[in-house]
Parts: sequence; C-alpha cells; structure tokens
Amino acid sequence: MSNYSHMDQSIASGQQPVATVLCCNCGVPMDGSQGLVMCYDCIKLTVDITEGIPREANVSFCRNCERFLQPPQQWIRAELESRELLALCLRKLKGLNKVRLVDASFIWTEPHSRRIRVKLTVQGEAMANTIVQQTFEVEYVVVAMQCPDCAKSYTTNTWRATVQIRQKVPHKRTFLYLEQLILKHNAHVDTISIKEAKDGLDFFYSKQNHAAKMLDFLQAVVPIKAKKSEELVSVDTQSGSSSYKFSYSVELVPVCRDDLVVLPKKLAHSMGNISRLVLCSKISNSVHFIDTNTLQHCELPAPIYWRAPFASLLDVTQLVEFIVLDVEPTGEIRGKHVLADIEVSRASDLGVNDHSFYVRTHLGGILHPGDSCLGYYLSNANFNSDLWDTLDIDNTPDVVIVKKHYARKSKKAKYRKWKLKRMAKEHNDIVANDDSRQARQEQERAERDYELFLQELEEDEEMRQAINLYKAGDSAPVASHGHIEDEEDDDEDAPEIGIDELLDELDDMTLEDTPMAEE
Repeated sequence: MSNYSHMDQSIASGQQPVATVLCCNCGVPMDGSQGLVMCYDCIKLTVDITEGIPREANVSFCRNCERFLQPPQQWIRAELESRELLALCLRKLKGLNKVRLVDASFIWTEPHSRRIRVKLTVQGEAMANTIVQQTFEVEYVVVAMQCPDCAKSYTTNTWRATVQIRQKVPHKRTFLYLEQLILKHNAHVDTISIKEAKDGLDFFYSKQNHAAKMLDFLQAVVPIKAKKSEELVSVDTQSGSSSYKFSYSVELVPVCRDDLVVLPKKLAHSMGNISRLVLCSKISNSVHFIDTNTLQHCELPAPIYWRAPFASLLDVTQLVEFIVLDVEPTGEIRGKHVLADIEVSRASDLGVNDHSFYVRTHLGGILHPGDSCLGYYLSNANFNSDLWDTLDIDNTPDVVIVKKHYARKSKKAKYRKWKLKRMAKEHNDIVANDDSRQARQEQERAERDYELFLQELEEDEEMRQAINLYKAGDSAPVASHGHIEDEEDDDEDAPEIGIDELLDELDDMTLEDTPMAEE
C-alpha cells in the first residue's frame, strides 16, 4: 500500500516514478534504473580495481653517492619522503596507468629499515557506469648497490682530463688566494678529485670540456701559461673510435705579491720607462708593478712575460723588520699611496748601534714614527742574478720598504671571528725513511704560509673583496684573569675585519661535498 501511495505522490507532483530493486548481496533497496544488481558498498567489497598493481617493489640505492636509480640508467639524488622520491616510487609500479591516481603519501618508517611505504588512493570503473575509490599500501625494499660512477672511481681509469697547476716559489700564498677564487666562483663544481703535489695542485675531471672550462677560469684570474698533452688509452678497431686522456700543464708566473723584481732593460723601457728595480703590488691575470721612488705603476701581461721570463730578486720570506724613526711626506699622492722620505733602522740594530737609513717609500700615508715595517735590506748584499749585475749599484737604495708590520700575538690568531672555506688539505703525506720529521716541517711551513695569508687579508681591504669570508661562530675564548684581554690590548693597532664583511657561518669549513685532497 505504501508503494502505491509513493507512486501516487510522484505522479501528483509531476515526477517520474523511481523503480527500486534490492541488492542481491545485502538486500538494501537501491535505484533500479541504473541496471545494477549490487549496491555501491557491496561493489567495493567484492570488486578490486587495484588488481594487477603489485603491493611490493624494489628501488635501487647507491650507498656511496646516496642516489636512487631511475630506470633505465639515470641516477638521481632524492631525500627521504621527498617529491622526487615519491615520483620515482610511482614510476616503479606496474599497472598504475589502468586506474586514476587521486592521492599518494608516505607512511613513516624507520630510516635504517631500508623500507619505504607509500599509501595510494585510486579511482577506477568496477562495473558499467560505476566508479569506485579504493586505498591501499605499497612497500618498497631499498636494495643497496653501486652506481657506475662509483664503481668507476675504484678503477685505474677514473678520469679523462686533468689540470696540473704549478708555481715554483718557496711559499703557497698565491695558491691560497687562487683556492679562494675557485671557491667563490664555484670553478671546482665539475671536479671529481683534487690531489696535492709538489709546488701545486692537480684537478681531475671525467670530461675534457670540464678541464677546458677550468683552464679558461685560470687564464681569467691569474697569469699562466698552459700546455696540452694527450695519451691514448684504448682503440676500438671495429668502430675506429679511440679513447684518450688529456692533461693540461699550467704554470703560474713565479712572481708573487710584495716580491722585489729587477726588470730587463728593454721591458722596463717599453712599459713607460719605469725604474728597473720595482715591487710587485698586485697579481691578477697580469702582474702589476710599482716604483716605490716615483709611484709609477705598470702592468705586465702574461703572454709578454713568458716570451722572456725572469725570476724575483727577493721574496717575502726574506723580509727584514725596520723601525720608523722619522717621516717627511713629499706631497705626491697617487691613489692610496703617498710618497714620503723616511728614516728607518733595523730592529736588530736598536740598542746595538745608531746605524739608520734614509729611503723613499710609497707608504707615507700609513707609516708614522715608532711604527714597525717590513722591507728588503739590500746594503752589501750579493745576489746570484744577471739582471742585478746590470743595474747601477751606486744608485740603488739600501732598503726597499714593502709594508707596515703589526705585532700580533700567536694565541689571538687562533680565535679569529672569521674563517675561510677550504678546498684541499694544505699538507702532503710524504713517504720516506725519515718522513716523520720532513712531514712535520712541511706541516709547519704550510701553517705559517696560511697564517701570513690570513694576516694579508686583514690588512688589505681590496683583496678581501675578491673572496668570501665566513663567520666563525662563538669560538672566541672567554677572558680569564685578563689574559686574553691583555693580548687584545697589545694588538689594538692590528687591522681587523668588520662583521658586515662576513657571510653566514658554515656548518663544516672543509666542504664535505667537495672532493678532498687524496692522502
């Protein structure tokens, strides 16, 4: 009676009567106009639209480089529970293209369990005109293996090109500066390994164009000459192809900043008739000289230097400390340099004799009576140099002042508020019978060169602008009984680097993602 009344109401309201049928499984009334024999809930329970989609799969992972294999041959870097890893897992599932993916998310697992669980929600057609939605889980087993790049690193043919940089000087100041330029411009990004050698560094690359790119960078920042050589590795007689190893031998100009140089007569005449006894003031892709008597500057390009190379007369390891007794500026100023006549005496002569020297210097703007300075002592000196023998010895100065000297405490140097990013270890593991003593000497020399380089950065603001300096964090010691404070009072005149010139602190100053020097 109720069914008829319902039909009467539908007819009275102008609607078509709806025929209802009972579900063949659970008996629930449902709309019979769709031609279904089961309700929606029973269809979801009895029909599996995910049939054919596996519930388990494998993903390949390289332990060395921590990359995942994306078939067929691509290895990608992906963090756990990242979008990249989720996309890789979904591509591994066969049959997923037969359904419509609605949602996918990770289910947390222990990172060391080597298991990755993903929850998927899909939609698909279970019967005619019936779309159902189901959720299921897939577990991936992380299979550890070795990628071809890492496997190749353990063989003898690990590289295809190398850049060998050398400079035959008794210190590493130029290499330390070059290292910072490489790090600032990310010129080492394609390097697969870095190895220290005597008088230089070796950079190894997997492709020749990467080595050529490094060579172009070196030519842009330092004066060099390069020579290319190649070695035949293998020949394929069937295809006619050959495999080569390429080596670029790079030599830096053996003239460093603050070196005293005697120029050849023709070269000095061609560069504005500058004095032959000059001081190296700067190293870029050319060598810059300054005449300390006239403030005249000149620039020597690398190609011209290598036509007739010459060595330095004296380098920074032979500097002598002098005490300034009197300063009289001449009034001539060029840039940051001020010409002045000063009276100096060797620090070792104070209290012993009254011997002093009257010299002209380019540092009249920063030197004052009582200051210490470093210079080259030429009086009664004998040099094994043909260029020095051609000079008029009677008109050469007895002393050439190079830079102002600041007294620093050795302990304070360990607590600088800034640090530099490093690319390779600054020492060699020397294998010899008496290697312990020799290695210790090499280590001490490297530490001394690095400390001098840091002091040079503190004194030269123009030089600091070309490199990146980083905050060292809270590594400065707390003053105890006034000891540290006393040291800082003793070094009040020493220049310091402002906090505004420093970048954010590094977590690891040794660059874990950069190839380290092979030991």
